[in-house]
Amino acid sequence: MTEQPTMRKIKWTLWLTLAVVTLAWLASDHPFPRPVTVFSLRPVWTQYTGLMAIAAMSVALVLANRPRWLEKPLGGLDKMYRLHKWLGIAGLTFAVLHWLLIKGVEWAVGWGWLARPQRGPRPPVTSAVQQFLREYRGLAETVGEYAFYAAVVLIVLALIRQFPYRWFAKTHNWLAVLYLALAFHTVVLLRFGYWRAPIGVVVVVLLAAGIVSAVRVLVGHVGSQRKVEGRIASLTWYPELRVLQTAIDLRSGWPGHASGQFAFVTSDRNEGAHPYTIASAWNPRAPQVVFFTKELGDHTSRLKDRLKGGMPVMVEGPYGCFTFADQRTHQIWIGAGIGITPFIARMKELAQHPDRRHRIDLFHTTADFSQKAIDQLVADAKAAEVQLHLLVDAKHGRLNGARIRTAIPDWASASVWFCGPPAFGEAVRNDLVAHGLDRADFHQELFQMR
Repeated sequence: MTEQPTMRKIKWTLWLTLAVVTLAWLASDHPFPRPVTVFSLRPVWTQYTGLMAIAAMSVALVLANRPRWLEKPLGGLDKMYRLHKWLGIAGLTFAVLHWLLIKGVEWAVGWGWLARPQRGPRPPVTSAVQQFLREYRGLAETVGEYAFYAAVVLIVLALIRQFPYRWFAKTHNWLAVLYLALAFHTVVLLRFGYWRAPIGVVVVVLLAAGIVSAVRVLVGHVGSQRKVEGRIASLTWYPELRVLQTAIDLRSGWPGHASGQFAFVTSDRNEGAHPYTIASAWNPRAPQVVFFTKELGDHTSRLKDRLKGGMPVMVEGPYGCFTFADQRTHQIWIGAGIGITPFIARMKELAQHPDRRHRIDLFHTTADFSQKAIDQLVADAKAAEVQLHLLVDAKHGRLNGARIRTAIPDWASASVWFCGPPAFGEAVRNDLVAHGLDRADFHQELFQMR
């Protein structure tokens, strides 16, 4: 199975983060103190697992702030959120190991499986700071334990797709509070000698970044500089597709957007911000964005009844790097279902500003059919000089890599841009790469924010 270069990049970023902390720890301590026993290993590896957990959570919190400077290096906010998810899972895994090292040995002693050796005298206190921290050990242990239990619940809920988004958005922010508690736990209980070792420098940097990021989350500053007020200009409902088209007039401050980017829209503060791909080209003389929203959950199913013309909304963005920039002269676009949205935006942009460098084939495959929507799509493709290949599942069967290769003889020299269900995209990518496509030429939006 092959991977997109961007996916490899964020995997390497994950492993590099964990490797840096591990190497700094190895440079600061001995992983296998002698004699090697459960009780000699336990304090050392308790420190390590705790460090790895707080490191993963720190970087995850930085990404949760949607930093603009990381978008391009990591391939867009959609990829950053995938990395955020992996870091959350890594943090949870190391936190569980940390907890098991503490509690598991205590249980084993209590059950008579292990005999605790006689404790020697504590190392002498060498500074007022060390004495100060030692006085808070009991509190830090209690705070850390209960913060861990709460964090496990919240992270598991975030990973459950059926958990409603509006509750996910609220509860996920509580992790910022728990992070501050765990940062206190780390500062107090970190082995004092670490602060003068390489791992101490790493911990200071990570905790500083994590604490600032947590505070920004709690005071609502995430994306604050990229938010613009808007007002709903029009609403169009496509009943056959269960899709709502929403046009929003924007006030001053929107920087413009490239086709293929997306934005977060807040129409109800209790619901929070939801991400939608922009379906319109940018025109500074008429600042407006258009979104297509398909009924896929409780929130999107209520939009057609709740949204009204003239209603104020907040738009945050733009985000994303799915912007059709490459060096190929031929592009193949694949828009599955509502995944057609970024291609509609690009076609509207090409109608205004023709791109003579690219020859473009667009495959749109859909299980639902609306003649009104198809007529508009055909018109957009004609105006943009894009060759449209329309496949309705019930009439034409499902699209796959073989059909694309048959329809486009020179497909292997093109770049491929895919937006749609992730599993479908993976199947198409694997097929095309197996038959000769350079995997760097397959671009896929990972439009999953949790």
